[in-house]
Amino acid sequence: MPLEPEDTASVVRFLSVERLAALMALTGSYNTAIELHQETLRLGSALMHVIATIEIALRNSVCENLTQHFGVPNWLTQTPVQFQWREPERSKISQAVDSARRAEYSKLSQSEKANLDIFAYPNGRPPNTSHLKRSKDRRKKISVSEGKIIAELTLYFWKRLYSPEYEQSLWRTTLKRTFPHKKIGDYPLDASTALR
Repeated sequence: MPLEPEDTASVVRFLSVERLAALMALTGSYNTAIELHQETLRLGSALMHVIATIEIALRNSVCENLTQHFGVPNWLTQTPVQFQWREPERSKISQAVDSARRAEYSKLSQSEKANLDIFAYPNGRPPNTSHLKRSKDRRKKISVSEGKIIAELTLYFWKRLYSPEYEQSLWRTTLKRTFPHKKIGDYPLDASTALR
């Protein structure tokens, strides 16, 4: 539905002249620029379903692959001795664990949260413990499933597993099986090009 002239000025102000500048240069009309802007948003929204499905499929395939490779179900947080996460991934895993614990903690009632003090402070809570510190200490006592931790990790984490740093320890030993048809044209797919 076309915009009325008085509405166009309001929408331009709302979206900002800067945001519409490239589209305005392309179309020559604020009305057409706004329509194109809205179409771009709709397209982006439609593509997110596809991107999310691909991300979930990749993540699940990698998880299944690494569970078999390491032979332990909690490979993400309890990796076998022969394998070490690099610092960026270790940090992302810690953040994901904390995020999963936060989500679980937020679902607890006040009395359930207070009951965690028994585990967080077995010798009694120190006086003057701030609310923030008490919350952090309580959350550390919440167990979360590997699946919840995995769900908190972003595509950045999964992409990093295909980086050159993991070529010898993950790509060559197992992750290349995530892509059973690992040739593109006549060029073999290697860890450095797997997820560009």
